[in-house]
Amino acid sequence: MARSALTREEVLRAAAALVRELGPDALTMRGLAAELGTAVTSIYWHVGNRESLLDALVERTVAELAAVTAHGRTPVDRIVSVADALRRDLREHPHLVAMVHERGLTERMFLPAQRALAREVHAAGLRGTRAARVVRAVQFQVVGYVLVERNRERAPVQSPGEEVLWNAEGDTSPDPALARALARPVDTGHLFAVSVRALVEGLLAVPGPPRGPVG
Repeated sequence: MARSALTREEVLRAAAALVRELGPDALTMRGLAAELGTAVTSIYWHVGNRESLLDALVERTVAELAAVTAHGRTPVDRIVSVADALRRDLREHPHLVAMVHERGLTERMFLPAQRALAREVHAAGLRGTRAARVVRAVQFQVVGYVLVERNRERAPVQSPGEEVLWNAEGDTSPDPALARALARPVDTGHLFAVSVRALVEGLLAVPGPPRGPVG
């Protein structure tokens, strides 16, 4: 028996869960109706056709990613916290973020994070081109890092892997401690925190106006 009290929000929540788990190609109106225990006509009633549903999911994703709040006592801590939140959101919603990108709304999706970064950069005393450079550098660092993480996670198993290669280097390396460290698995979360903090500290410490255009 079909359920009767279905809401648009329930439809969007269920659709987002399917896309998040299996990707947009797995989202069909019949499959979504089965997931919700309702008739396909009820899905159409609440969200229209599949393209309208995908558009609504994109709008919902953009709205969800808009809640960016800085935390910490120092300007560096607060900027790093925004970068960390952006990385976490991008990693938790890869298929939905891809949908946003395909529909040409990537810049709109990133605007709330840019505004949050701009507020913190202003609080650190930077203005104009210097402030814009920090905002863009942090954004590019986060997006690039997430892309590298995703590529590593989706790559085929490497044989030989880093562990084998660097363990083999250990006996002859002029820096055995480095070889041992590179033979261990990568802690991507820790590496991100270290690298983005170093980037922000360096950018905030640069005196005077930067040379050349923002980029």
